[in-house]
Order: sequence, then structure tokens, then C-alpha cells
Amino acid sequence: MVDLKHTPLECAHQALGAKQVPFAGWMMPVQYSSIITEHTAVRTKVGIFDISHMGQFVVGGPTAEVWLNRVLSNNISRLAPDQGQYTLMLNETGGVIDDLIAYRMGSNDYFLVVNASMIDEDYAWLSRHLDGHHDGCVTLRNESDLWAGMAIQGPLAAEIFAAVFSGLPLPPRNGITITASGAIVCRTGYTGEDGFEFFCPAAEGVSHWQRFLVAGAVPCGLGARDTLRLEMGYPLNGSDLSPVHSPIEAGLVFFCDLEKPSFIGREALARQKVDGSAVKLVAIRYTEKGPPPRAHYPITDGSGKVLGQLTSGALSPSLMTGIGMAYLPIEYSTPGSHVQIDVRGRLFPAEVVRKPFYKKQDS
Repeated sequence: MVDLKHTPLECAHQALGAKQVPFAGWMMPVQYSSIITEHTAVRTKVGIFDISHMGQFVVGGPTAEVWLNRVLSNNISRLAPDQGQYTLMLNETGGVIDDLIAYRMGSNDYFLVVNASMIDEDYAWLSRHLDGHHDGCVTLRNESDLWAGMAIQGPLAAEIFAAVFSGLPLPPRNGITITASGAIVCRTGYTGEDGFEFFCPAAEGVSHWQRFLVAGAVPCGLGARDTLRLEMGYPLNGSDLSPVHSPIEAGLVFFCDLEKPSFIGREALARQKVDGSAVKLVAIRYTEKGPPPRAHYPITDGSGKVLGQLTSGALSPSLMTGIGMAYLPIEYSTPGSHVQIDVRGRLFPAEVVRKPFYKKQDS
């Protein structure tokens, strides 16, 4: 049995009576009150999530940019200092190992935020691909155990930040800044709302968490984080993204710069772009009432033929209907295509729709 890791904020979660569950090798809060209450707080006010389980790598050295452009799909050269970008780590066949955010801290210094379940695998994979960049040309450090992380998300996130850090401006969207105390502020998130992600030394995590709560942030768990990101059509690595599906199939080719002369997986993507893909990750929404759809529920056509299965699924608190994502044959990927979701032997009508499911004018 694998021992679960515990975040630096666990005592704060226990004090608030959070329900905690195993997730990606960590004991994490899934909810404090209810998923719908916490979800609504982020959509209408502001919520705070513990993201200390996410991984943090630091990359530096005179050839760091060249190396990162080789191992990541997006174009690091386009980043000015204090800017970040969404990018992907691919295998040789173009499948997704992980999705991450890469920030340029200075001319030769980078901060990578990777998924919790992939920390060890990502670090080992990156280390194996240092090849000709040893001897100080590129340095790679896994600092994941050193940081506590929080995501403050919602329309009032900027007000919360101003209350906690008076006089310090928030960075622009996708920007990054370092506070006087050495904490890192990233203007990014996973909810579709305004917000920022905040990383501080692990020992200071609880005190910062409490400061955000006092300022008005509502504590939120993994349950609300999942429904929020799914309403936006944001993929979850290990569910919607996997080593057997490419960014083209996942609808993420925009984050792969095929104009770069070389990066791992590029040749496979270039071939697939010409040849076309057999499947596509699509958004699916109930057309009638039904029970919450869940990952792995089969998707069928009108005749009962299985087309695929949900990679993610939930009841949308904003829309009050079932939503999900699935890889379907390309002929069923057009918005308006009618399918059925098999929920424990019962079929519920649904249709393919455009992402995101939730738009602000819907609220």
C-alpha cells in the first residue's frame, strides 16, 4: 500500500472540517460544505483551493530556452520575462505525457508547474532528456516539496489580493511576479474565472491560507475544482489527456508550435495534421434530465453501438445538467451530433456541443 502525501495546509483543512480523500497520491480536501456551494462561490465571488500537491520545477542555465523548446510543445522563445504559457510534454508518438504551465522568470530562469500525479515521472523524463545540456548549460531542480500552493479564483480575486498585499499590483494575465518575501504570484487558474495562483515556502502556507480566508475567500475542494474546469472544457491529465492521444485529437494543437524545427513528438503531430485523426475529444451535454454522468460511462449511437466512453463527467452546478467529454469517432465530433450516455444500463440522450459548456452570459 502506497503511503499518501500530506500538504502543508492539511491542519487548516482539518480545522475547517473538510472531507478529505486520496487523490493523485495525496490526501486532499474534496469539499468543505458542498460542491455546489463552493462552485457557486467561485463563479460569483471568490474561492481558495489548496494546490500544494502540484509540482514545481526550476530550470536555468545559458541553454535553458533551447532545451525547453526541445522538450515542450509550445514556443518558449515567445515568452518575455515574467510571462507564462500553457504547454505540453509529449512522447515520440505525439501522445501527452503531461500538460503544464511554463513561466519565464528571467532571461535564463524558468518556473514549471506540473500535475501532482506526474511529478516523479515528469522529473525523471526531463532528466533523461538533458543529453547534451549537462555541465551547467541547463540546471533542473525539483522543488515540489518546498512550496505550499493556493489558487484564489473568482470575480473578486483581485480585491482579495489587494486586501492581503496592499500596494502590490497583480501581474497581468499569464504573468508572474515575486513578492518581497519570496512568494510567487501567477495570474493563472483552472476555473475560467479571474484569479491567481500563489506559491510560498511550505512553512508559511497555513498563515497565508488564513490571511486569504480572513479577506473573504471561501475554502473550496477538489469536487468544485473539477466541476469548474469541466464547465470550461479544460482537460484533466490522466483522464482527458493521455499518452495514447495527441494534442490534435484533444483539440490542443494551438499549444504546439509546429513551426519550431524540432521538439519531441513534432514529427508525429505533423503527420497526423496532414493525414487527419480518427477521433476527437468532444464536449457532450444531456438533452434531457438524467443522473450525473461519470468517467468511463459508455457513449453509444442510436443503434446501441459503443462509440467511446466519457473521459470526464459531472452534473454542472451552473447549468444544472449533465456534461462530459469523450473521444469519439471524427464523424460524431460535429456539434449537434446526437449520442446516448449509458448510465448503468440505462440510456440517456445527449448531444455534442461546442466548448466551453459555461459562458458568463449564461449566469
